[in-house]
Amino acid sequence: MMSRGATTVVRSVVGQMGPRLFSTGAMKTSAAGLVGSEKALVTWWITSSPMSGARNASTMTFGDKQQKEEAVGGGATTAAANGQKAKEVVSYWGVQPPKVTKEDGSEWKWNSFRPWETYHADLSIDLQKHHAPTTFLDKFAFWTVKSLRFPTDVFFQRRYGCRAMMLETVAAVPGMVGGMLLHCKSLRRFEHSGGWIKALLEEAENERMHLMTFMEVSKPKWYERALVFTVQGIFFNAYFLAYLASPKLAHRITGYLEEEAIHSYTEFLKELDKGTIENVKAPAIAIDYWRLPADATLRDVVMVVRADEAHHRDVNHFASDVHYQGLELKDSPAPIGYH
Repeated sequence: MMSRGATTVVRSVVGQMGPRLFSTGAMKTSAAGLVGSEKALVTWWITSSPMSGARNASTMTFGDKQQKEEAVGGGATTAAANGQKAKEVVSYWGVQPPKVTKEDGSEWKWNSFRPWETYHADLSIDLQKHHAPTTFLDKFAFWTVKSLRFPTDVFFQRRYGCRAMMLETVAAVPGMVGGMLLHCKSLRRFEHSGGWIKALLEEAENERMHLMTFMEVSKPKWYERALVFTVQGIFFNAYFLAYLASPKLAHRITGYLEEEAIHSYTEFLKELDKGTIENVKAPAIAIDYWRLPADATLRDVVMVVRADEAHHRDVNHFASDVHYQGLELKDSPAPIGYH
């Protein structure tokens, strides 16, 4: 309850402003002319009044933040004067962008991944392993992947940079589809996934980072970008239906796709060693993501990407074997962080 004195103060403020100017901003301006307890009382009434509501209270907070920023160093104006762009979203939601730095204290410039998501690739993995198809589903998966290789060879020839770009737009789909379907299954059945949701989404993210890297190298043309739309649209829906019908078939297909990826990157390395493709400096994003040395080259990038594909090959063939044994993926711990 407000006292009679407080009511008098507020009425005096309203009388000065008029009913048409009875808004949060105007009341705040008029309240600035008051002193002592009267000013504190009017401020309290404005923020707690049902007429103002939570929205106006939030707006006042927003304005206070702007005034505070303008008072400290000039805010964005000073940054603009120094030739810098201040890209900071001011919000009353309280979400602030984290200040991330490298181990040496320098600024971390990538928002798509963080330092704790980077790693040194395991180059010691066996690249020659191959799952020999024996069952009907295995043979179907094997020859399906082999048939997809022919048009790719015809279209890209030996342009391995663009070939890698196309390969990664496809390779990043299975992990996302599998992780999404396992996520929905876990929700329907009220059960854990054994870590497989995270493992498959981790695979999809890793493949996407391969694409972000080769985008810096290949510079695809407009018709190659259009081809990505077509291939991804067809493959996503086909793989989605295949995973619904038979997860063991879907994972086996992915395992064979990864085997083909290993072969493609091996041919890429041969062309780099022969000098047919210039061994340029590695993109900055690759150096930070795989913790490569500062003087790393494109060959170093292809080496670590090929190792990643070999790990994805193992994970997907393993997942298919789990299903072949009559088990579900949740029955076997997922190889999280295997690559």
